[in-house]
Amino acid sequence: MELSGKNILITGGTGSLGNALTKYILQTNPQVNRLVIFSRDEQKQYQMAQKFPTSTYQQLRYFVGDVRDFERLKRAMKGIDYVIHAAAMKHVPIAEYNPMECVKTNVIGAENVINACLETGVERVVALSTDKAAAPINLYGATKLVSDKLFVAANNITGWNPIKFSVVRYGNVMGSNGSVIPFFLKKKAEGVLPITNNNMTRFNISLQDGVEMIMHALEKAWGGEIFVPKIPSYKILDLANAIGPECKKPEVGIRPGEKIHEEMITTSDSYNTYDLGKYYAILPTATHRWKLDEFINYFDAKKVPEGFRYNSGENTQWETIESLRNLIKFHVDKNFEVNYENNSLR
Repeated sequence: MELSGKNILITGGTGSLGNALTKYILQTNPQVNRLVIFSRDEQKQYQMAQKFPTSTYQQLRYFVGDVRDFERLKRAMKGIDYVIHAAAMKHVPIAEYNPMECVKTNVIGAENVINACLETGVERVVALSTDKAAAPINLYGATKLVSDKLFVAANNITGWNPIKFSVVRYGNVMGSNGSVIPFFLKKKAEGVLPITNNNMTRFNISLQDGVEMIMHALEKAWGGEIFVPKIPSYKILDLANAIGPECKKPEVGIRPGEKIHEEMITTSDSYNTYDLGKYYAILPTATHRWKLDEFINYFDAKKVPEGFRYNSGENTQWETIESLRNLIKFHVDKNFEVNYENNSLR
């Protein structure tokens, strides 16, 4: 996507995905006019500035702020063309224990982002979602479902403004902060990898693929779509065996709010879901500013069967132990090696 001369703001920009987006944008579009990293954590901003110093990357701005603060958001967005909304409170157990804090960030924060974009002339907005927003059973998933609904519905209140809001929804980002792979890599040294449930599965996407999906939505969205990638799943036991085949793997039980299998498209979503090739798109159930037949013709979109669902346990694409090892070495830990001594998986 051509971003030369554009002004971009990333909320939650100091996270794993924000760092990956920043690297991608600076490498592929060095003529970007301004790239604003908006986040509330000054320490993470300081650390990120060591990797991407403003003395080298003069397009960069580090803007301390919280999506809960509407006025601060509005000031940060003046002159911005594109917004990528990645800020969220995402740790499931912490959200369960601090429910209103999660609501303030994930729901009220989403509303603030929408209103600030509408008031400052932003052209395009892509909000990040999660597989936990489909048929949610925990508070984090429920707040992200509300956030998705807010961003989709925002297209109905734009009036004369040509702004477009869309959403990208995907599963676990490989190696992101707080995810299971860094946890297992750390626990490997102790010789024990705790397994919540031996039957558990998860979707898997690399940071690079997540970035490419965001850029696709930023460029291609007509407004109101929830984009879902076609990505492989893995079994939690396969992941554990890929990282620490010699480790003990006790089953410790699922945490509050966890699912055995994750879902990104529910059977109820199937009535409004189209296959676009590399991605699925869940289209708005309410009105939108474009005609469905024109959308179908433009993207050569195919309606999925009624009752279709996209579930990590029923996926047709699977990572193997060997492919997981290769992905971890390539995307997460360049020094990752497996000790095969006394390893029955040789």
